[in-house]
Amino acid sequence: MSLKGTLYIISAPSGAGKTSLVRQLLSRDAQVRVSVSHTTRAMRPGEANGTDYNFVTQAQFNDMINDGQFLEFAEVFDNKYGTSQTWVQQELDQGTDVILEIDWQGAAQVRRLMPEAVSIFILPPSREALRARLTGRGQDDVSVIERRMADAVSEMSHYAEFDYMVINDEFDLALSELQAVLVTRRLRQSAQQQRHAGLITDLLSE
Repeated sequence: MSLKGTLYIISAPSGAGKTSLVRQLLSRDAQVRVSVSHTTRAMRPGEANGTDYNFVTQAQFNDMINDGQFLEFAEVFDNKYGTSQTWVQQELDQGTDVILEIDWQGAAQVRRLMPEAVSIFILPPSREALRARLTGRGQDDVSVIERRMADAVSEMSHYAEFDYMVINDEFDLALSELQAVLVTRRLRQSAQQQRHAGLITDLLSE
C-alpha cells in the first residue's frame, strides 16, 4: 500500500503574503504541488493554460459542476473558479502533497468532502501592515483599498476554523513555520513506519 500525500488548505486575506510564501515553499520542497484551478474568466497577457489556470467556458464549467467534478467552486465578479477533485485525488494517490490556495468558504467545502485535509491560515502582523501592503501595490484608489480592508477583516474572522496559524511578519520566519507544518506531518509515526518499513525491520531483527 503506497503512502498517500496530504492535502493542505492555505487561506489568508488579500495582502497577507500567501502567494509569495507558497511560491517560495514550492521552490524549496519538491514533494508538494499547488492545485491549478479551473476558471471561466478570460486569460490575461502572460498567463498560460494549465499553469496559471485551466481556462474553460461557462458551459464546460457548469457541466463539471453537474458531474460533481469539483472539490469546491465559487463565483467571483461573474467568473467561476473551481478545484478539480479528480486531479487532486490523483496527485494524493501518487504520494504528492497538494496545496489549495482558497478562501475560508472554499476551505469549508473541501473539509466537508475531505476531512483529513490540513488547513493553515496566514495572518498579517497588524491592520496597519495589511493596509500598507494593499496601498503599496499602487494599483487601487482609496475606495477600493477600504473595500479590500473590510473584506480582509471578514476573511480573518474565520481563522479559528483552521488547524494552524502563521503570522507573516518576518517573511523568512513565516516561510520556515509554513515548512515546519509540512515536515511535521511527514514525520508522523504512521507515515514514517510505512515509509521506512525495511529499515525498521532490519533494526528490530534479532
